[in-house]
Amino acid sequence: MSRRGFLKASVVAGISVYIAPLGSRAFAALFEDKNLTPVAWDAAKGQAKFRIDGTAKVTGAKIFARDVRSRDMPGWPAQQAHAFVLRTTLADRPYLGFDLSRLDDGLQPDRVVSADDLVRDGVAFPEFYGEDMLLPAGKTPAYLGHAVAILIYRDFARFRFAKDKLKFHNEIIRYGDVTGPLERDPWGSFRYVRVGGKTAYDDDVYSSLKDAPIFPSMMRKHLPVWPDGNDHGKLDEQGMAYAGKIGESLAHPPANWLVMSREYRTQSVDTAALEPDNANCWYDAATQTLHMVVPTQSPSEVAENAAAMAAKGHFPVKRLIVYPCYTVGYGSKDHYNMPFYGLAAALYGDGLPVRLANDRYEQFQTSLKRHAFTMRYRIGVDKESGLLQAFSADMECNGGGRMNFSPSVAMVGATAAQSIYYFPQSDLASVAIASRAIDAGSARGYGTLQSMAATEMMIDEMAAQLGVDAIDFRLKNALRSGMKNTQGAIPAGAVRVDEVLARAKAHPLWTQRDKKKAEYEAAHPGRRYGVGFACVQKDFGTGAETSFARVEIDETGKISLHHTAAEIGTGTSTSQAVAVAKWLGMPATDVHIAITDWPELPVVTSGDPYLMSQADQDKLAANPRWSPGYASPSSATNSAFYFTHSTREAARLLFLQGLWPAALSIWRRGLGGGQAAPLVVRAEDARWVEGKLSAAGLEALPLPMLAKTAHELGLVTGATVHVFNRWQWAEADWDLGDGVTQRLPVDGIALRFGKGAKGAPSLNAGSAGMQVAVPTPGTGYRTIDRKRVYYPPVQRNNAAVTYYSAVGTLVELSVHEASGKVELLTHHSIMECGNQISPQLVSGQLQGGLAMGIGHALHEYLPLYEDGPGNGTWNFNRYHLPRAVDVAVWTQTGEVLPPISETDVPKGIAEVVMIPVVGAIVNGLAHAIGHRFTDLPVTPEKIQEVLA
Repeated sequence: MSRRGFLKASVVAGISVYIAPLGSRAFAALFEDKNLTPVAWDAAKGQAKFRIDGTAKVTGAKIFARDVRSRDMPGWPAQQAHAFVLRTTLADRPYLGFDLSRLDDGLQPDRVVSADDLVRDGVAFPEFYGEDMLLPAGKTPAYLGHAVAILIYRDFARFRFAKDKLKFHNEIIRYGDVTGPLERDPWGSFRYVRVGGKTAYDDDVYSSLKDAPIFPSMMRKHLPVWPDGNDHGKLDEQGMAYAGKIGESLAHPPANWLVMSREYRTQSVDTAALEPDNANCWYDAATQTLHMVVPTQSPSEVAENAAAMAAKGHFPVKRLIVYPCYTVGYGSKDHYNMPFYGLAAALYGDGLPVRLANDRYEQFQTSLKRHAFTMRYRIGVDKESGLLQAFSADMECNGGGRMNFSPSVAMVGATAAQSIYYFPQSDLASVAIASRAIDAGSARGYGTLQSMAATEMMIDEMAAQLGVDAIDFRLKNALRSGMKNTQGAIPAGAVRVDEVLARAKAHPLWTQRDKKKAEYEAAHPGRRYGVGFACVQKDFGTGAETSFARVEIDETGKISLHHTAAEIGTGTSTSQAVAVAKWLGMPATDVHIAITDWPELPVVTSGDPYLMSQADQDKLAANPRWSPGYASPSSATNSAFYFTHSTREAARLLFLQGLWPAALSIWRRGLGGGQAAPLVVRAEDARWVEGKLSAAGLEALPLPMLAKTAHELGLVTGATVHVFNRWQWAEADWDLGDGVTQRLPVDGIALRFGKGAKGAPSLNAGSAGMQVAVPTPGTGYRTIDRKRVYYPPVQRNNAAVTYYSAVGTLVELSVHEASGKVELLTHHSIMECGNQISPQLVSGQLQGGLAMGIGHALHEYLPLYEDGPGNGTWNFNRYHLPRAVDVAVWTQTGEVLPPISETDVPKGIAEVVMIPVVGAIVNGLAHAIGHRFTDLPVTPEKIQEVLA
């Protein structure tokens, strides 16, 4: 890192913070130079041939955070220290200390860190993670696996022998008498009530978006107490009055209604990241610098919290340097606490870097889990019209011993429960309880997997009771474009679930299912055949999505991209490189991700984008450099839509303010205005053809020529943007130098200009160009102050979601009567995801998501409490992660709906692809054996009980 680069770093709590991004000099020799290749571009097809890290992946050369040792890091000591954590395996009695007498004298740790040390030295978790980073003696553990001590060794051999010596010996932890587990209030509770108008398109009588979501008025015995209903009371009381009427209609329905009530349960599962959690941190006391090599989806969150944590402690820290490596484990590396245990261990490393890395037993014992849900649903349908009338849900999700994202998971579970259907009336309540289970957090599907899978099972059963085709029933009740969701918000764009359903209905798996069942069972005695279907649409994003992107082009036409997105194995670095091709004709060849330092576009942020008042937002927005958010982590399926937006807006500015006026200057050369004079030339007619730009039949110009001209003429050669989305994009009015005010869907802009012809400070390149100012010294960028900004109103938070992508899945399966084993014969998925940036990445997301959904439906299960992974004895020998044989790997198929037009935005599909296969399997089992399961996973033992 250069001196200037260090001085540009941000400051948090008085500590200079620098995040060494992938692509920085510190990592170049170890990572990029060895393992990354530029996108191999097929200009004719406009697609990447393989991903940036593709070669490294298939050759086994890709390096993850777990692979890094101190000797690999420039400037670090060569000697690597190692540490492991002692944890409780009970949570119903006080912890009284630990006994290391099993360790021989030679295996005693070089340093033992306890809660007393942390208290003495002011070392504590950031507020988000709660209390007791290490549990003090005398307190009851908040959850199974609560950490009590960190044992540090200066060499690997002694560390390894000591760890093996203590593994599975729970007697080293001393306890007092049984007092019972801690009892605490829920992590969060939510209720969404909606009563629609006369039609699906009329104004709502009451809804969360129009009025307000409902929150508990108090807690009683650690359970939420909702406000009393009052027709003329406060908004929440009015909402509860409508909720009471919905409940009454379902309890005492009209004669022509069918009302079905069911309780569904889903299990706790491990996120099963194949890179277990780890951290390698070094506290350099001589320079008062703290270094952290960590895998994370959110480098900014780790840096901010680590700096705040270090600032409160008694160890002097002036500088924090975070190295966010490549990682895998979607969800499991978001707001997880391993980086902060690594930080604490480093403070006591006596000058050595300390590596803290879970083995697989520890990973099961400590990693974030998927929330176990209990869902009580009641749905009413008009038997004559076949139209759904009302939906009432009461959900409970088990958040475990630390809060993490449990409130959000509970909220999203409730808002997603409607699945693909329109309900005129709905009352959806959800609570995230605190328990002694391992803390549950961010996991692929994030609450929607649980609630929508249950809805699909119930809708399928309801269709059977009505005696109608299950897909026809779905088609009749599918949400259409312009209809409202259960929060009262209109989903963005065209809702195309009806097209997905129509394709599924015409598929041979569905049309021939009864004929095939008879033939298969006749040919395979002792086996039952079934076909199931489910279709869901899932939101993507969080309601406070924000990012930076910088796109630049040099004089030779080489394109570079810098972005705040982090690569977590999803292909973000590749997709964002490809995304610039829409405007620049070629992908970026130089890609830098996980960037958090943006001196060329200073943006400040304050307040909570979810909780701030409208008055506060209006006041803060008067500052032209303010935004409600700074940079989002890579989560919530936000890459394809949200991150691509900032990438393409930066590329768009570079094109319209740089390459397009450069092209005009070439086409207009010569007598009488050159080749362009006889033609009408508009920017909207510009087209890239195999890396060359043309419009209206003009000479196709190669990118290097345009880049060179833009630099020579002093046009825009680099653009940095900042964006914010609260279920719609923030917009602002801009004057980019040509005197014309234009509204753009960004809230921050900085531009870099070429050197200018013969050093001229400015140049007007005509009506399509702009007046160029001298580049700002230092960064080379000129920050543009917006004239006016239009942030989505804070009331938009109540929409909870507006962006959806849909997937339907057909499953063909057989059940072995004697063993109860389920075999997936094939499955076919139909996706709607707009314009694909990279079809290969979409296909990979589908295949991986299907495997996870299949595991959730049939195999994966963790007991929540004392016999679960909190006791430290769980590994893949006890946990069935689906393998190729379980997922119909050679017979599975999928298709993507063609976009409505080439202007369709790409949609997030990373999570939705795993959900419908769950309901489809359970519905297929009903077709096979005539029984509808409501408790997941559906194991062979459960099937045997039914068939007995």
